[in-house]
Amino acid sequence: MADTQTVDTTEPEAGKQPRSVRVVLLALMITMMLAMLDNMIVGTAMPTIVGELGGLEHLSWVVTAYTLATAAATPVWGKLGDMYGRKATFMTSIVIFLIGSALSGMAQNMGELIGFRAVQGLGAGGLMVGVMAIIGDLIPPRERGKYQGMMAGVMALAMIGGPLVGGTITDNWGWRWSFYINLPLGIFALGLISVVLHLPKKRSKAGIDYLGVVLLTVGITSIVLVTTWGGTEYAWSSARIMELIGIGVASLIGFVFWQTRAAEPVVPLHIFRSRNFTLMSIIGFITGFVMFGATLFLPLYQQSVQGASATNSGLLLLPMLGAMLVTSMVAGRVTTNTGKYKVFPVVGSVLMIVGLYLLSTMDTGTSRFMSGVFMAVVGLGMGCLMQITMLVAQNSVEMKDMGVASSSTTLFRTLGSSFGVAIMGALFNNRVQDVMSERAGALGSKITEKSAQLDAKSLEKLPAVAREAYQHAVSSGTHSAFLLGSVVAVVALVAAVFVKEVALRGAGPAAPKPGEDGDADAVAQAPIVEAV
Repeated sequence: MADTQTVDTTEPEAGKQPRSVRVVLLALMITMMLAMLDNMIVGTAMPTIVGELGGLEHLSWVVTAYTLATAAATPVWGKLGDMYGRKATFMTSIVIFLIGSALSGMAQNMGELIGFRAVQGLGAGGLMVGVMAIIGDLIPPRERGKYQGMMAGVMALAMIGGPLVGGTITDNWGWRWSFYINLPLGIFALGLISVVLHLPKKRSKAGIDYLGVVLLTVGITSIVLVTTWGGTEYAWSSARIMELIGIGVASLIGFVFWQTRAAEPVVPLHIFRSRNFTLMSIIGFITGFVMFGATLFLPLYQQSVQGASATNSGLLLLPMLGAMLVTSMVAGRVTTNTGKYKVFPVVGSVLMIVGLYLLSTMDTGTSRFMSGVFMAVVGLGMGCLMQITMLVAQNSVEMKDMGVASSSTTLFRTLGSSFGVAIMGALFNNRVQDVMSERAGALGSKITEKSAQLDAKSLEKLPAVAREAYQHAVSSGTHSAFLLGSVVAVVALVAAVFVKEVALRGAGPAAPKPGEDGDADAVAQAPIVEAV
């Protein structure tokens, strides 16, 4: 086996990655797509699954079990990669994800499906983190911008194609193939990574911080359950929600306290001494809050108010996702060519605020063209933020903390999405129910008593008066949700203003040596890969 060597990214051909690295990137993109596609494909198949397995009352747990396991496992996978080597840890997470997928496809009842989805979620927690951390190992930050378009493209493809693929698979092959489809793709990616990816082997002498893992898992689980159950399964003021909040807060306080004493902390708190890393975590949280709220309510508005077909619901988001893809590619190229990046978080936050405000002005008379323009503005903003946050966060830590930096950034975005869906959803539901009561009286209250989000079939069965009232109610609900989103996005703008422009390591002018500018962000490093 060849000796380890430092990749010289200052050579004339530095911009052209070796063929082996490009093959690894292909495998990483496939793995990233697996992580993003799963919930969207399964969501489309859920009505069929319930029809065969029964257990409608446990339906929400099919998604919740996966989400909980993914969120709780994310920081642990990042730390394991730093301690024991990125390649072995990443491949293990893929194997667990594939085992969970196979078992989910073989489930004979709802209880089994929920349990196997949790197994699948445990593996999924390492997929996105592994992709980001390995890219961080292979490609210096200055060059990494060129690959942002690829990552944004995978995200857009997953969000647009997920419902279409899920519907096609379920209709033609059966719902079990919505899980089995992961196997050939995952095995192909696993084979490529096994043969082509070579990274230095690591072996930490320190043991795993089990107490830290338990405290963090309990804290994250409690938070996700609060945001999932609050206002739906239980009232926000109910004893169960209050208990979960208490358990979550106590666990996270205990976790922070323990991390200052653990020999090998799950999330070393010193990474938050970097101003840029902390600010990127905040921006990532806000981006997740806004993005997943938008992807939840926009299709609902377009189907309920504008009469769009639910079959192609992914295509309804095309203006936003297309704009996000284009901007992400431009931002990546500019960052690679100039080494400058601060302008993107600032401009992206401004566009996100403006776009969300424009979305909040939509009513029953807004045309599809105008709503598409408003969505595009939001997409332009998110395109400036989605990958730049990870890039700057990774550039703000030492190589030994690449995994925890990637997992922490991913976790903040995941938690942001949970809070976004919960808070914007609660606001939307309350507003819809109020307007339905005002416009349709007792009938309106009865229609939205169980759920403020009606599907196309339920909407068609409503009397004309109730249907018109519901359209006004949805318009009012989306107005409140997006207005809240625009206010929350101001926090991202404030954080972006305080970002410090620290030279990206890699090609271009040499980055400052450690301590030259007195900032913890300027930690010089070069990616180390094993010669292929």
